Amino acid sequence: MHLVPESLLIAGSFLLFLSIVITKLSTRLGIPALIIFLLVGMAAGHEQLGNIDFHNPIAAQLLGAITLSLILFTGGIETEYKHIRPILWNGILLATVGILITTFSVGLFIWGVTAFWGGNIQFTLLEGLLMGSIVASTDAAAVFAIIRAKNMHLKANLSPMLELESGSNDTMAWFLMILFKTLLLTNQAISPMAAIFTFIQEMVVGGLAGVLVGKIMLLLLENLRLANRSLYPGLMLAVVIFTYSATHFLHGNAFLAVYLVGLILGNKDFAHKKSIIQFCQGISWLMQIIMFITLGLLVYPAKLLPIAGIGLLLSIFLMFVARPLSVFVSLFFSKTLNVNHKIFISWVGLRGAVPIVFATYPLLDNIHQADVIYHIVFFVVLTSILFQGTTLSPLAKWLQLEAPAVVKREPSIQLSKEVDSELIEVMVPEDAPAIGKKIVQLSFPENTLIVLIKRNGVYVIPRGDTVIAAFDLLMIMAEQKQAIHTIKEQLGIVH
Repeated sequence: MHLVPESLLIAGSFLLFLSIVITKLSTRLGIPALIIFLLVGMAAGHEQLGNIDFHNPIAAQLLGAITLSLILFTGGIETEYKHIRPILWNGILLATVGILITTFSVGLFIWGVTAFWGGNIQFTLLEGLLMGSIVASTDAAAVFAIIRAKNMHLKANLSPMLELESGSNDTMAWFLMILFKTLLLTNQAISPMAAIFTFIQEMVVGGLAGVLVGKIMLLLLENLRLANRSLYPGLMLAVVIFTYSATHFLHGNAFLAVYLVGLILGNKDFAHKKSIIQFCQGISWLMQIIMFITLGLLVYPAKLLPIAGIGLLLSIFLMFVARPLSVFVSLFFSKTLNVNHKIFISWVGLRGAVPIVFATYPLLDNIHQADVIYHIVFFVVLTSILFQGTTLSPLAKWLQLEAPAVVKREPSIQLSKEVDSELIEVMVPEDAPAIGKKIVQLSFPENTLIVLIKRNGVYVIPRGDTVIAAFDLLMIMAEQKQAIHTIKEQLGIVH
């Protein structure tokens, strides 16, 4: 179906609406929403219900790069140093050594199996290694989405380690994919020293760019006062896209750069941080949906059947051999992780949008069998999300790795955050010295306000003569964070 601008908007908006609405169905069935988005894209594609003939790898790749940048930035800005510091080394090992092991084991497997399998699908060793590098990376979008959607609480800092790995292993996978793609295009050998130098250059440039932009943005956010606070999220969106583009232009690892910018900003306080994070979460989900639909449109379902056999074999090998091998070897010397931890980490090697986006690069360069590679990778992603994504929670329970849920009390209302203000909720203890006193009698610091009281399930609008009672839930707005300690002392809260 040829799309004019109006019909393109109608089709696009309908697919987006449909994808968002049926996420409710995915929740009820226990199926990750990501697979729904892919299936919607497939159903709308050529030779299917929508009959949309979309074959534009350039647009899909550009969309994928922007979306992955936003996902990684959002993952970084939501990550706290205190959570990743104890498991930083394990995460780095998984993101580097683990990717190397997965790439080469999958490459050898594909090469050997297609040689033995016979038929029309035959891969050289270099083509096998290219595919290995494409599917090696665990996907930040899939891991973030499934762990948080299922509200999983894991022992031994497993959640931050898995998110750190999935947010950082794209860098190594990207480098290897570009390396093997270049070797296939040029048919010229690259010395190991040249490859190592290129890798170090990309990591250094990407790291420096991320740190530099992150520090500059902190200074800017501390001193910039925009007339309209609604512009701050837009400013952050521009920074993410600029960081990715500029770092890529300078031959650095752009994914590492945007992740570091998010990580730096996420661990400092600045104006409107909460609204910026909420915007990033929303736009990441929106872009993620659009990206998965677009990647689904690139698939021709009729081409999936001929590769189903090799695709299923690769999926099984990846889930039960390559990923566990990379995890157990990478974490061999870890003293904090036992066998159960490593089994679970092995199973959380979800493949998602990243491998599919990476698979568009051979398509653009007309690599031999690039179309076959894309459809095999798509098949692997489908099986990974379907089988691994739906069994994470039961496996965590079976391995006794689920920790008690940590209840976080969110403020009942959202106030805009100014430079150094804080909105907190505190429960008045039964023996608090403030009990029986009127609000006007409390020695609270200046510029501190009790904005709402929840008493016996009923909200009370406070006045100066309102008397504090035991177990009142007070919502307090403090202009200075230092005032919180004084407030808690007045209420008899010692922690």
